[in-house]
Amino acid sequence: MNIEKELHETGGFLNLDLLAKQVVEGYISGMHKSPFHGFSAEFAEHKIYNTGESTRHIDWKLFAKTDKLYTRRYEEETNLRCHLILDNSASMHYPKLKNQSLTSLNKIGFSVLASACLMHILKRQRDAVGISIYSDEFEYYAPEKSSERHHHMLLNKLNEILKKPAKRKTTDTYTYLHQIAEKLKRRSLIFLFTDMFQADTDEEKLFEALRHLKYNRHEVILFHVMDEKRELEFNFENTPRRFTDVETGMEVDLYSDNIRENYKKAVEQYLAELRMQCAKYRIKYVEADINKNFDNIMTAYLLEKQKFG
Repeated sequence: MNIEKELHETGGFLNLDLLAKQVVEGYISGMHKSPFHGFSAEFAEHKIYNTGESTRHIDWKLFAKTDKLYTRRYEEETNLRCHLILDNSASMHYPKLKNQSLTSLNKIGFSVLASACLMHILKRQRDAVGISIYSDEFEYYAPEKSSERHHHMLLNKLNEILKKPAKRKTTDTYTYLHQIAEKLKRRSLIFLFTDMFQADTDEEKLFEALRHLKYNRHEVILFHVMDEKRELEFNFENTPRRFTDVETGMEVDLYSDNIRENYKKAVEQYLAELRMQCAKYRIKYVEADINKNFDNIMTAYLLEKQKFG
């Protein structure tokens, strides 16, 4: 897949100037809530109010509690900081496709194209973007920068993911989300693209890793990328079939009809718990079914009212 070519053919992004103005500026200004004009700022600390200073930044709520005047001091922050996290395990390369395009994407293809779209919009805002990629190892890390050179470096890295054949890589989401959370010291907008599959870790540990991403008041958006037709509905022909775990290589022979009902019940229960955990910790959950129109998924997300703070 040629990311640049597909990016410009993405219907939902044909008018990027308008989209950036109506959507991105809205949620960026909401995130920063700057009291100043000309730049964004982030609250740093309180200091005692001195007679003669402007009363503009007095914290009146704190005054009501303490009967003392304090002003809010701010730390200048000229750009929004955004960090993209991609799960590059073998299960994300399912289903196996010879060629990928806007109308034919597997899970990693969707994640790469969505990341490129977000990068393109944020670039127009001169915002800083970084990327982390993991599987059974921490494959790549690039801190948040806004330069043209950095942008092209990240696009090249996304292209590399698609060009490399899918290897039998397990997922270590739990370990590497914790490591990534520790690296992100300043408040950031975080996009996580993953199918949330990890066979050897219990659900609670995965949810714990998601919670860690809220560290330092980060805003977290989870794009849960799935092939719902096969991975949720278990829609396979009812003929003798050998199923192979793409990460562990384990095999099992069965008729799909024999286990479909119990399988769907188990997956739906897991998804319900995942959504509940995301809601509990204010993580935005975005369902991304690769069988659905890419434009519709991304445009619906971007046009949804985003208020951070």
